Amino acid sequence: MTTKLTLTIEDKVIGSAKKYAQKNGKSLSQIVENYLKSITTKENNEHTISPKVLKLMGTINLPKDFDYKVEISNAISKKNK
Repeated sequence: MTTKLTLTIEDKVIGSAKKYAQKNGKSLSQIVENYLKSITTKENNEHTISPKVLKLMGTINLPKDFDYKVEISNAISKKNK
């Protein structure tokens, strides 16, 4: 079921949004609906971990002081040498 919704938005924003919608072959209503779905779904699934990730948990033991950001940086540095 679809219900009509009235929003109050600045003219500039509406103009930019309409151009964006047209450029992407969508209606402004579709864009707003998709955005609202994305933010409400994110809230509901924030703590959901995919089954694939759950399978991987506990398969490797890392030191307590392991810093993945440092390791990624080191790997990138080695790759770019």
